[in-house]
Amino acid sequence: MPAVTADTLTLPRLQAVTGHARAAKSVTSGPKAYEGEGFPVTRAFAGIPYAELDPFVHMDQMGEVEYAPMEPKGTPWHPHRGFETFTYMIDGTFEHQDNHGGGGVIENGATQYMTAGAGILHIETPPEALVMSGGVFHGIQLWINLPGDKKMIAPAYQNLEGDDVTLLSSQDGGSLIRVLAGEVDGHTGPGKSQTPMSIAHVTVMPGASVSIPWNPMFNALAFVLAGDGTIGEGEFAAPIKSSQLAVLGQGDRIVLTANAKQGSRTAALEVFLLGGQPIREQVVQYGPFVMNDKQGVLQAMEDFHFGRFGQIPPDAIQPFRG
Repeated sequence: MPAVTADTLTLPRLQAVTGHARAAKSVTSGPKAYEGEGFPVTRAFAGIPYAELDPFVHMDQMGEVEYAPMEPKGTPWHPHRGFETFTYMIDGTFEHQDNHGGGGVIENGATQYMTAGAGILHIETPPEALVMSGGVFHGIQLWINLPGDKKMIAPAYQNLEGDDVTLLSSQDGGSLIRVLAGEVDGHTGPGKSQTPMSIAHVTVMPGASVSIPWNPMFNALAFVLAGDGTIGEGEFAAPIKSSQLAVLGQGDRIVLTANAKQGSRTAALEVFLLGGQPIREQVVQYGPFVMNDKQGVLQAMEDFHFGRFGQIPPDAIQPFRG
């Protein structure tokens, strides 16, 4: 799991924090499914009430899978309206293009933001070279709701390289914190969303523990990318393992501890942390449309059907099928 790494002894350290540690309200295991043209995903939010997720709507762990030659798959051209997507490529490569001029290559620790807003068409697909060679593919795609007064804003795109990520170390140097978006302990990540939030990828070495300050106005979710450990402190610590999501209660900090012995497939506990300011509006989702009511979804379907989202560019990339 390469993502972006660094010598934790040379990085800025988190401040020592006290205050109330958040406890897990629930820990669930995400079911497996297939997305797009058939790449495997874990549905991280399955079964969680939207009120616990707000402002987030949907999240898939893409992979982790090692493809043979000619096996890598992506998504064909498809629409979105009413929300933002956040894609984080931990390992592997995706090409992106949309019909508003956005696009680029997302690989090894890079992130992208796409504000669908009023409507956008886009594609995410592995490049031809990766399809031919095969290889490891692992990432996260997160859907972030837009409040009602911003659902019809103009589409936008941010392509952020792995080197843009803000890197921090735990107080004892035993953990690496990659701030991907928002702010953690006064350190700001590169991604900027319409909704106040924080996103981080935390690596906790075996036997180590980290206490991460967290905005008490935000909710908090922790998805385990790999490894085994606990979340919470003392008698309130709950065991967590790969492909599980912990929904956390109120508090000022998040405590993660890695088991002293990890499995053969990972050297550490890897956790994707996210939280944001709840929007507290009604959400009606149908496929790639996230609106406030059924009429908004029906209008989105009609607008897409009649070409009001625009057209696929004539020189557009397309899935490579060999």
